[in-house]
Amino acid sequence: MKKQNVSVGILLMSLFATLPLCAQIAKDFKMVNAVISPQGGLVITASKTSSAHDFDFLAGKWTMDNKRLKTRLNNCTEWVEYKSSDENFGPVLNGIANIDIFKTSYNQVSDKPYEGLTLRLFNPQTKLWSLYWVDSNLGILDPPVVGSFEGPIGTFYCKDTFQGKPILVMFKWDKTDPQNPVWSQAFSPDNGRTWEMNLTNTSHRITP
Repeated sequence: MKKQNVSVGILLMSLFATLPLCAQIAKDFKMVNAVISPQGGLVITASKTSSAHDFDFLAGKWTMDNKRLKTRLNNCTEWVEYKSSDENFGPVLNGIANIDIFKTSYNQVSDKPYEGLTLRLFNPQTKLWSLYWVDSNLGILDPPVVGSFEGPIGTFYCKDTFQGKPILVMFKWDKTDPQNPVWSQAFSPDNGRTWEMNLTNTSHRITP
């Protein structure tokens, strides 16, 4: 039996080595400082340490390694990997805003280069960040994801729709290594019980 198990294990390892990277429900994606109310509303609370300086680490120029699920919320198992660049202009509006521009030759809907702009706004009253995204394909601001950092991990949420169905969207920032921060996006079709990560990138600093 032991020899048989070893043989089966070798066979499975060989099989998995030939498969594309698999999408998984991200176990580390969970709602932090946010809940769904009994009435179905999304309630987001700022962390005690939330600050207008939370995104200062992004100032400068970056190269980025990106991974994107080929399709979303249909048990897709294929990731597309590509390179990009980003320039962040540091704090603006007396420190309560942060802007960057994302560029890549990869564009899933056309043969044109793809660009995106992120505007991050800090509300001094609520201590919450609102993150807005617009890209060169649509020219329409997405609904902002709202949230804050708890230590080096930032989580930001919004309600949206995908293919006509309601979803929750989560952005997650991990600045544990501020020279190589990691950003991820996940969708939840069931009010936050499970999440599918569909887009992630790791940034590598070029200049301060």
